[in-house]
Amino acid sequence: MAAVLTDETLVHAKRVTKVYHTGEVDTYALRGIDLEVKAGDFLAIVGPSGSGKTTLLNLIGALDNITDGTLEVLGSDVSRMSRRQRADLRLHALGFIFQAYNLFPVLTAQENVQFVLELQGVNNERGRRAREVLDRLGLGEYANRRPPQMSGGQQQRVAVARAVASKPRLVLADEPTANLDGENARVLLDMMRDLNENQHTTFIFSTHDPRVVAYARRVVTLVDGQVAKDVVKESDTHDAG
Repeated sequence: MAAVLTDETLVHAKRVTKVYHTGEVDTYALRGIDLEVKAGDFLAIVGPSGSGKTTLLNLIGALDNITDGTLEVLGSDVSRMSRRQRADLRLHALGFIFQAYNLFPVLTAQENVQFVLELQGVNNERGRRAREVLDRLGLGEYANRRPPQMSGGQQQRVAVARAVASKPRLVLADEPTANLDGENARVLLDMMRDLNENQHTTFIFSTHDPRVVAYARRVVTLVDGQVAKDVVKESDTHDAG
């Protein structure tokens, strides 16, 4: 079953350009990107290293500023937002899965997952929600371990649990399966597809992993900071068994 796409546009990028200035050298990461992401999308952004995948995710996530063009996320022009407004957008509407995990080493796995819920003011059910998502990712027995006591793959799954526990409208995932073996990658991707289909969470992945691409329903290919292809699949191609 596929998630129902709606007419609501969550991300609207028009001629988005990103230039990094280093001394007298200008490096173009994105060169006039046009992209729309609808509510219910399950989208993989692919392309060679240096094509602009992570840069685009960071811009959509209001972690960086565009150089030129317009970028609207959840109906608001990100470039016109104040620092506080951008922080509120990230806290209340977006979930992030980073390659580097970005976990707090002094907190347990469960405390890491609960952290965003605490910032959101969730009180009575934050422990239950954190434990539920850890269990779904096979991490229940590690709930009281701290990141230094866990493998890279386990830390990555904790990072995913933290991103989705707050039930964001849009999840941005940078190489979410990079440190996972086949079985754990399948469990993770199955959970994400379930959230997409049943809770209507929208996902945008930046990835090199063919496993993620197989699960995606739409694949956007970047080359040299531009959209080279934008393909919507006619049917699911991942192995559900």
